[in-house]
Amino acid sequence: MINEAKLQLQLAGPLAVANLLQKCIQLTSIMSVGHLGALPLSGVSIATSVINVTGFSFLFGMSSALDTLCGQSYGAKQYPMLGAHLQTAMLVLSIVSIPFSIILAFSQQILMAARQEAEISREAGIYCKWLIPSLFSYALLQCETRFLQAQNIVLPTMVSTGFCTLVHLVTCWTLVFRSELGFKGGALSISISYWINALFLAAYIKFSPACTKTWTGFSKPALRSAVNFLRLATPSAAMICLEWWAFEIMIFMSGLLPNAQLEVSVLSISLNTSSAVYTIPLGLGQAISTRVSNELGAGKQQAARLAMYVMLLIAVIEAAFVAITIVLVRSVWGYAYSDDTEVVKYISVMTPLLATSTFMDAIQSVLSGIIRGCGWQKFGALVNIGAYYIVGVPAAAFLAFFSHLSGMGLWMGIMFGTFTQLVFFLCFTLSADWEKEVSSPLNPPLIILLTLSS
Repeated sequence: MINEAKLQLQLAGPLAVANLLQKCIQLTSIMSVGHLGALPLSGVSIATSVINVTGFSFLFGMSSALDTLCGQSYGAKQYPMLGAHLQTAMLVLSIVSIPFSIILAFSQQILMAARQEAEISREAGIYCKWLIPSLFSYALLQCETRFLQAQNIVLPTMVSTGFCTLVHLVTCWTLVFRSELGFKGGALSISISYWINALFLAAYIKFSPACTKTWTGFSKPALRSAVNFLRLATPSAAMICLEWWAFEIMIFMSGLLPNAQLEVSVLSISLNTSSAVYTIPLGLGQAISTRVSNELGAGKQQAARLAMYVMLLIAVIEAAFVAITIVLVRSVWGYAYSDDTEVVKYISVMTPLLATSTFMDAIQSVLSGIIRGCGWQKFGALVNIGAYYIVGVPAAAFLAFFSHLSGMGLWMGIMFGTFTQLVFFLCFTLSADWEKEVSSPLNPPLIILLTLSS
């Protein structure tokens, strides 16, 4: 058990750092723009929600199919298949980015139709257009990261992301405060940083001796397997997006509340804080996904089960520590985003809810990683539909608009959804038949592997 914990932490540590640093790239832009005024902050916050809904979440979700495909291929020692899966994923995600780019180009009109405030919609629309190049680099970056992660290669991702974050700090400050671009510089700096990161990892995959067995160059057969990839990528995207979108819907609903600029600013800050903190359990989830998929691919169901229990224990400890930390800094954290005293006080009031939410998020992130590693994405998508769209979003709307709890009501409602999701995932994973996952010929990920191999 101790050896398993060490192995998982060796995987999760660099992944969590890389996730946090990548999130810092977005947060740095938001924080920088926030010091230009309340209106730019609200516009950029809405724009970030738009690109998360229409691009990043979907690309992140589709790429998570590689957690299953590459992870189980590596465990089964089918090394050339990892490169084939990577090529397919990069092609599909690049094509998918095109319609999302069109949506971003018309985001101002979409926001106006959704009854968002005119000035906020205009600012958000401009920012979205400058974010379009980041879609394509983000798609490639996610594929490369998961390809390396499946092979337990995580340090290059952390180093590359760390370097890009440092570059971003300088680039963002220069473009926002020392150029005529203003708040648009925040978006452009994100695109620059993501492209540098994607190109760095591409070079590593091509030239590193660590990838000689798994990357043998581009091949036409790999590009013809897009349909097989989509069979798993579609429910993978649905599982991720249904959860991610629920939080973004909360931000959009906040724009319909009285004093919209304050509500949007506070909830977006809370969401970005939650997302930043979530990078740690996300790393834990990625690590357990790799461990479970590798062990199942190798036919070692008992090792996969042990990995699950160890990671759940780690997640509980991490979640408790983070939640306590959030409560301790509640009175000063808001100043990182805004100089507005009203915003800072509101964030302080939201902190207990935020701490509780982050605790539940840590547990469900690990459970989601287990589900991806096993190839249970269809089940995950169905649970998320019920948890967030039958429970969470309706509860948020009721508490905010009918119980007059405003932004706090929105956050409480989404928390109900997260709790529902957590209960279903926990019951399912703890009662799963791990031997069946290895031996059953009907396991969807293994069907895809056999199809591609043939």
